[in-house]
Amino acid sequence: MKYLLLVSHGTFAPGLHSVMDMLMGPREDILSYSMEDGVGAGEYVKNLSKILEPLTADDEVVVLGDIIGGSPLTNALDLLAKKGLLSHTVAFSGANLPMAIGALMAIDDGLSGEALVSSILDEGKNGVNQIVLALDDEDEEDL
Repeated sequence: MKYLLLVSHGTFAPGLHSVMDMLMGPREDILSYSMEDGVGAGEYVKNLSKILEPLTADDEVVVLGDIIGGSPLTNALDLLAKKGLLSHTVAFSGANLPMAIGALMAIDDGLSGEALVSSILDEGKNGVNQIVLALDDEDEEDL
């Protein structure tokens, strides 16, 4: 099975997971866990290990983390390495909702290798845009 693993600081990863459940329906191939305020690395690793228990050597994992080099992402990758899954893992930082939805759709489409990576990066980048607000004087008074 190919899994999507969401990891973050705060409650971003579970929140992202919740939105994906709302938009795409609950799925067993999405896993998430976050390092909330006051939780040390040891407790985070212990709890994330439990979440990763169903993964086997035959599984593949797409990891979306909030920031590169952050404890949630680096510890998740360490755990995947200990499970022998690092060669079956692609990891990204800068997670956002379009990226996560795009990753899930790419997984559903059976993409792998460079096509999977390119698809996820494109969705993440395309999801970040400036919204140009065209306001005339009358609109500004309504704000």
